[in-house]
Parts: sequence; structure tokens; C-alpha cells
Amino acid sequence: MEYIVSARKYRPMTFDSVVGQLALTTTLKNTVKSGKLAHAYLFCGPRGVGKTTCARIFAKAINCMNPTPDGEACGQCESCQSFDEQRSLNIFELDAASNNSVEHIKTLMEQTRIPPQVGKYKVFIIDEVHMLSTSAFNAFLKTLEEPPAHVIFILATTEKHKILPTILSRCQIYDFERMTVQNTIEHLKYVAEKEGIAYEEEALAVIAEKADGGMRDALSIFDQAASFCQGNITYQKVIEDLNVLDSEYYFRMVDLALENKVSDIMVLLNDIINKGFDGGLLVQGLAKHIRNVLMAKDAQTLPLLEVSEQQRQRLQEQAKRAQTTFLYSCLRLTNQCDLNYRASSNKRLLVELTLIEIAQITQPSDDAAPGSGRKPQRLKSLFKNLVQPVRPEMKPAPQVAAAEHLNSSTPNRQQPIANGGSTAPAATKPSQGLRLTGLGLSWNNLRQQSKKKIILPVDDSETSSNDANVQQDFSQQDLEIQWLAMCNRMPQRLSGIAARMKNMNPVIKAMPVVEVVVPNEIIKTEIEQIKGSIVNTLKRDLRNTGITLEFRVAEHEHTKILTRREQFDVMSSKNSAVEKLRKAFNLELA
Repeated sequence: MEYIVSARKYRPMTFDSVVGQLALTTTLKNTVKSGKLAHAYLFCGPRGVGKTTCARIFAKAINCMNPTPDGEACGQCESCQSFDEQRSLNIFELDAASNNSVEHIKTLMEQTRIPPQVGKYKVFIIDEVHMLSTSAFNAFLKTLEEPPAHVIFILATTEKHKILPTILSRCQIYDFERMTVQNTIEHLKYVAEKEGIAYEEEALAVIAEKADGGMRDALSIFDQAASFCQGNITYQKVIEDLNVLDSEYYFRMVDLALENKVSDIMVLLNDIINKGFDGGLLVQGLAKHIRNVLMAKDAQTLPLLEVSEQQRQRLQEQAKRAQTTFLYSCLRLTNQCDLNYRASSNKRLLVELTLIEIAQITQPSDDAAPGSGRKPQRLKSLFKNLVQPVRPEMKPAPQVAAAEHLNSSTPNRQQPIANGGSTAPAATKPSQGLRLTGLGLSWNNLRQQSKKKIILPVDDSETSSNDANVQQDFSQQDLEIQWLAMCNRMPQRLSGIAARMKNMNPVIKAMPVVEVVVPNEIIKTEIEQIKGSIVNTLKRDLRNTGITLEFRVAEHEHTKILTRREQFDVMSSKNSAVEKLRKAFNLELA
């Protein structure tokens, strides 16, 4: 006996046997009973949900000579029998994917002129109608709007948005729904019982989820699984045959994340990858599982779960242990990983980092954990308050400056008196364990260096008294090097003028006079505002206190634009052959 696949063998023959489209089939049956038929119908929806099947059943019913009271075809009359035996001359099926030209549509239009020999109507079923070309659509418009009284068009498509609006406005549109997992499971049970195949409901649920809302896909996968399992469809054999990751991994991964067991999750991930599963599919499956757990937390969202009853109970149990904030964070992390997965050069590391972050969501924060008896943030703020910033370049200063600096840096402390035995109130000791000797200053050094010069930071705008008479010569190269170094050290607020100064070339006009040429008056005015700081910096870096700085605006030559006559005269004056050529050909300048 010839083998027929389940998708063809169990194709519905009546409206009542159509799965998952109750509203549409009821409407079509009522249309047949009332006899109020439109001249054009459009059936649209996902693949494998019954569009072409319903079109055939509807065409058979409207041509039936003795329809049943509920709008079904009788199956006994000549019209029904000729349709079942595929010899009906009143029902035509056209595949628009391969017959999409204007010539094919014109041929179809000629067939509409011939009235039916048996039955009331000629029905034209055009499948995948979105594949028609624009010219074919335009040729089809007039006939579709006003066809003969005995003609009915039934158009079927999976992509309604590709059909011209002028076509849509001439049809009654029926939108078919995706098959739910539960409806698919029930139909697969019916097929399995008819075929005498043993099954586990979990296995049929995996097939239904893999079909993604298409009954034809589900039946094709069912035949594949039945062949692999040899008449006994079990869960383990189905996931092995379809290469589907066991949902048990997702349950274990979420449980380990709730317990912050990062190491166990890494071992589990390695086990999954060693089985040949892609990391991106793992992340997508985990995101779907977490979404299902979130839906299982509330009774209102529980119907949104398209899983088997056993799977639904397990999701509800895990939802009780997982907090909503944890699930939200997991969804955000998995979604971010899914977006970055394709562009990542190290995909496994990206998945591992995502799982590590998920495992640490419920882990207590480390901010309150003590480090060496102190809180790191508190120690940092204490260090910042007690220690004054010291510049890397130091210069000697007089003793009086040292005393003033000490008083300004430690206003709440009093120095010990050097003369006599009496002292002022004792200065508060620094915090235990904090020493200033590493910064170049200490209390002992300050006492011992009362007659010595100490190193203190000075302002760049001032020069030391000991350097007042330094007159060291410098070369043009030294000047350019120090100029560029000064531009690179300028603060962020002066980044604009610093960038312009890098393009200027200072020149030694007469030692130690330095001249800088600026592009225009605006820049000259801006740079003169910081002239004092520039001069003091150059004096310090070039070791010459006699440096003076002059700014000069560059002179721009204005070029006169010559007319064509003037250009020709200039060329003629420079080259006499041009004038000879003009006279030889008797040319005139246009």
C-alpha cells in the first residue's frame, strides 16, 4: 500500500475537522447556509494553518447540490464526488508563484467567461497570490472587481502586506491564526491514536513548540519522530532526533543562579557546548524559559504559557522561588547578550560573562564588606582630606615662605617655639599609620630645617628670587620643543587656544626676544590674555628670565581676479606664439 504523509492523509475535508480556526469556519458555514456569497475572498495567515484547505472545503460546499443544514458539503452529489476524485471542472487551483505573468492572468480571465457545467459557481483558488507581478495585478483588477455572476475568487497568501491596496479593497479578508501548542498537541494525539503509535505528552509538546504555530510543520516533524522512535515517541528520543536542548538544563541553570553557584553554571555550560549546542541558541532558550517563569508567577498571565501541563506545573514551582526583580534582570542580560552575540569575536566568553552576571544578581553587594579593618571608600576620602596635592616640580624658597606655606596648609595646628623652654599648645598628632615623609615633608624635617631652604611648590606664573639673573642662551630648536611641550601641558579649559598654538612657529627675533605670527586679530586678542603665563613658562623652561614675547598678525596678499581678456593678454605677453596662433586662425575671444 502506498505511504501517504500525515499532512496529506489527515488533511481536513470538512469545516468541523479544521483545527484552531473555529471563528473563521463558523463564518464560512453561515455564508454557505445563507447563500450570501461575495465575489472575492482573501485568506491570509502564517504557513500551515489551513488557508488552502479551507479554500477547498469552501469551494466544495458552495457547489454542493445538497448541503447539510449546518453549511457542510454532503459528499454524495456529483459535484462533491467529482471534487473528491480531482476531476471537477468547476474548481480551478492556480499557483501564482509559477504563474505570475500577465499572460497567465489573461488566460485565467478567458476561462471565467465559460459558465459551469455542473453546480452553480466556478471557483478560482489562487495560492500565494502575493507572488503576482505588478502588471499581473493590474490586469486582474477589473475582472476581480466585476466578475461574471457565476465566478468566485479565493485568494490565499502568507504575506498580505505585499498585495496592492486596490486588490485588498475588492476582497473579504479572513485572517487565520497561528496554531496554539495545546491545539497542536491534541491533533497530534488524534493522529498518533489513528496510526497506533505510542507517545509521551512531553514529546508531543516538544514537536508542537518546534512547529512554531504551523500544523503542517507539526505533522511533518511527527512523521520524522515516529520513524526515528519506531512507533514509540518518547521525550528523550524526540529531543535527540530534533537536536533540541533539554528543558531540564534551563531549570537547573536558573536554580543554580538563585544559589549564586557560578562554578556549577560554568560546568553546566561546558557540558551543553560539548553536546554540540550553539551558545546563541542556549541564550535564546534561556531567555524564553525565564519569560515563561515570569508568566507563571501570576494567574492572569498563566494562559500565555504555550507548554504542556507537566511543564506548566514545573514553571509554577520555580516561579515561587524566583523573585520578580531577579527575572527582570535575567531577561535584560540575556536580551543584551542575544543582541551582541553575532558581532562578538569571542562568543563563548560573552555567554560565560552573561551567565556569571545572572548568577550574581541575588548575591549581596561587596560595598559593605570591610577590607583590612577599614572601608575602602572611607580610607580614600580620609587620604584625600589629609594629604595636600604636591606638584612634581619643586623649587627652593626662603624660610619665610616655608613658614607661610606651613601655616596655610595646617591652619588648625600650632608650631613649637624654638626659643625658650615653653611651648605653645601641642599640635595634634597625625593619624596613626599615616606618614607624610613619603611626600617629602615631616614634622622632624620642618624643625631641623629652620635655618635651611626647603622644597615647596611654586606657581608657574612666578619665578624664584635665585633665578632672577639667569640669562642662558637657547636655540631655535629648544624654543620649538619647549613651545610644543607647553601647549601639551595646558589645562582642558584652554584646549582650543592650545590647539591653535601648536600650529604657530615661534621665532627668535633677537636673543631673547621671541616673535610669534598669529593668523588674525581675534586669535591675537585671545592669546594675549594668557601672555603672562606663556612668558613665565618659557623663562622657567629655557632658563632665561629676559625672554620677551611679541605677537604679529600675518599679512595676507590679496590676489586680483583677472577677466578672460586680461588672462589672454597676460598669456600673449609671456608667449608670442599665442598671438600668432590667434592671427593665423582669425580667432576672436568670446
